[in-house]
Amino acid sequence: MFFSKRDLQFHLYEVLDSESLSQYEYFQDHNRESFDMVLDAAESIAVKMLHPLLTEMDRKEPQLVDGKIRIHEGMKAIIKKMGDDGWVNAAFRYDEGGQQLPITVLNAAGFIFQAANYSSSIFSFMSGGSANLIRTFGSQELIDRFTPNMYSGKWQGTMALTEPNAGSSLSDISTIAEPTDEAGVYKIKGQKIFISAGDHDACENVVHLMLAKIKGGPIGAKGISLFVVPQKRPENGELIDNDVITAGIFHKMGYKGAPIAHLSIGSNDGTLGYLVGEPHKGLNYMFQLMNEARIGVGLNATAIGTAAYHSSLAYAKERPQGRKISEKDPTKPQITIINHADVKRMLLFQKAVVEGSLGLLLFCSKLSDLILVETGEAKERAELLLDLLTPVGKSYPSEMCCLSTSAAVQVLGGSGYTTDFPVEQYYREARIHPIHEGTTAIHGLDLLGRKLTIHNGKAAQIFFEEVSKTMNEAAQIPALQPFVEKLQKYLAKAQQATGYLLGLAGKGEIEKYLADATLYLEMFGIITIAWQWLGQAIVAERKLAEAHDTDQNFYQGKLATLRYFYEYELVKVDSLVKRLQSTDSVTIEMQADWF
Repeated sequence: MFFSKRDLQFHLYEVLDSESLSQYEYFQDHNRESFDMVLDAAESIAVKMLHPLLTEMDRKEPQLVDGKIRIHEGMKAIIKKMGDDGWVNAAFRYDEGGQQLPITVLNAAGFIFQAANYSSSIFSFMSGGSANLIRTFGSQELIDRFTPNMYSGKWQGTMALTEPNAGSSLSDISTIAEPTDEAGVYKIKGQKIFISAGDHDACENVVHLMLAKIKGGPIGAKGISLFVVPQKRPENGELIDNDVITAGIFHKMGYKGAPIAHLSIGSNDGTLGYLVGEPHKGLNYMFQLMNEARIGVGLNATAIGTAAYHSSLAYAKERPQGRKISEKDPTKPQITIINHADVKRMLLFQKAVVEGSLGLLLFCSKLSDLILVETGEAKERAELLLDLLTPVGKSYPSEMCCLSTSAAVQVLGGSGYTTDFPVEQYYREARIHPIHEGTTAIHGLDLLGRKLTIHNGKAAQIFFEEVSKTMNEAAQIPALQPFVEKLQKYLAKAQQATGYLLGLAGKGEIEKYLADATLYLEMFGIITIAWQWLGQAIVAERKLAEAHDTDQNFYQGKLATLRYFYEYELVKVDSLVKRLQSTDSVTIEMQADWF
């Protein structure tokens, strides 16, 4: 199997108590039974429709034929199923045709889809994110005109940001919007690249949520506006060509089943775009989708890492190789490789990364739900904490699942390097996530340069309060006391490094302050996942005494992985802290000509 349903239920019900969301009026129609039905439905679709196409979609990648991208024929049925079953707008209100499903549960279902077949999972969830922008900031006319067909799967939704000379630096985009005589309608002209699902033949239309600058508007990021730019514009019950041309397709090392398009907009001066919200606020609007997508990217990486882990785990349990180090008799039968300490180390590494990451991302998902239903101080705390954890939730799983999928390949040895097993595909597919939705460096700058200091550091204060609350709870359990002490020790070191860096900022040494922001993000991520593992261990310790045999093994596995993370991963904070407080600024002083 490509994921553990038992582990997913552990996170949802035993650690996060997701059932408690039902006490809020917005979620009152849901309970454990309805949540399980959602997860069962997701598993059924994943097993019957998505996973069987995993290898095929990788081998038969999309092609641009006569100006149209052709994707795997199986995607038509999958996209229709997702639309028919209401997955696209499941979290939206009843009056919009949604199910008011908690984001926590929807993301758990999405995790199942992504673990089954990442490429096939992105189409519908991208449409949901794009439609959410229209419903949140768009006029009722735009909502009525575009979102119903996006919900049903007839129309694909995308986010169109990146341009040939403007990647992460969105202030440099050059796509132009020129007003027409009709209010809110603009002529759009420019190019967009790396547009996921930007064109394909499994739907009748593609609706781009596109960033552009209104002619004559403010310079830089302040001049960016958001537009709905359909591939075909609906008018009087018909779809009319909107001069959005697919100029090319990018062929990737992984994630091949989903097309990435190069779009040419307004080449014949015939592209109309419809303003979303107010002019020059496009970047603020888009950040809603980007922040949702960043948690989604972390979840995607975790799902791929999880699938790779379970594939290598199954192989290790079946593959005979060698004997125990202490066994010298060659006539004795070989043992399966899962009995070798180094293989167990690689499996523990994978388990620590993916199950720790899943815990963090579902915690972030629950914060999103609480933001929706809470008020006052509780709402503010959830908002600030989610804002702080978003760069961590995106980047730690993205970076570490590149390493964990590599470990999965290593467990299989030579077999892992062949296409006979899926781990080589998972290894390739994992690599996009440190790039998607802002590179790791961008998120390091965001965390250190902004998230820690805004609101007078209130978000960081809330984070440390939450970690302390978990440590205080764990301290009541004697078996967990050593781990509390270790986390306290490394938390203090991380705070010391933070103080040192903030001191540099206070002296105006901004380049030094931010030079190693990526390493700071790495350190913060390790601390965060250590906190998550301590929370999981609290539940495991309490449940262990009353657990039956199968659950005994499950909980013992959790506690062993806690030990592994604190022995092998948490200790990396030492070297990171040392580097962050070093006065050697080699990366700043290195000259381009010296390379």
